[in-house]
Amino acid sequence: MKHALRAVVVLGSALLAANGIGAAEQGATANAAMPAPAAEAQPAAEAPPADIVRVAMHTALGDIVLGLDRGHAPITTNNFLRYVDAKRYDGTTVYRALKLDEEGKYGLVQGGLQGNPKRLFKPIAHESPAATGLSNVDGAISMARGDPGTATSDWFIVIGDLVALDGKPADNDPGYAVFGRVLEGMEVVHALLGQPRDPDKGDGVMKGQMIAQPVKVISVRRAD
Repeated sequence: MKHALRAVVVLGSALLAANGIGAAEQGATANAAMPAPAAEAQPAAEAPPADIVRVAMHTALGDIVLGLDRGHAPITTNNFLRYVDAKRYDGTTVYRALKLDEEGKYGLVQGGLQGNPKRLFKPIAHESPAATGLSNVDGAISMARGDPGTATSDWFIVIGDLVALDGKPADNDPGYAVFGRVLEGMEVVHALLGQPRDPDKGDGVMKGQMIAQPVKVISVRRAD
């Protein structure tokens, strides 16, 4: 578990830095500054219906239907589907809820195998938002990672427009690989974001972001 948390700590750091949270505030999110306003988000690339793969994620709090964009992000989508088809997401958890404002309009929830070596496939090549045209806007699903090219199983869903996670190629920041969006069940995503967190769990800037009782992912299946 510690390996997986280290692998995604950059994600927490990127959000914290992007939203102006000082070092003294990095362990708590109650006083987090607001993210960039929605007006700064760029329109996401549109995919033909034939390129969208529907996936149903059945959690203990309800169902989330995802539309995975195999047209714009084929490597990342096919990797996620590989875990789905092998049923390796079954029995995993949503274990992280990063809430950036008190109302829950901005943040993310994260789940996956948390570095379980017996269930992981090899890491995949990074598909940056600059290359795919997809963006970390409200409802987007992206891959958690350490360095680019290290993503394996862990994913996160964005609440609110957090376009800072798209990166800045001019600054050698490749961003986080978006590969789809929530089609149904954003109310479940918000419920996940609102789960109580353990103030003592998590490493580094992620301390306090771990859900006290991680929410079980019962199954993940193709829905088409």
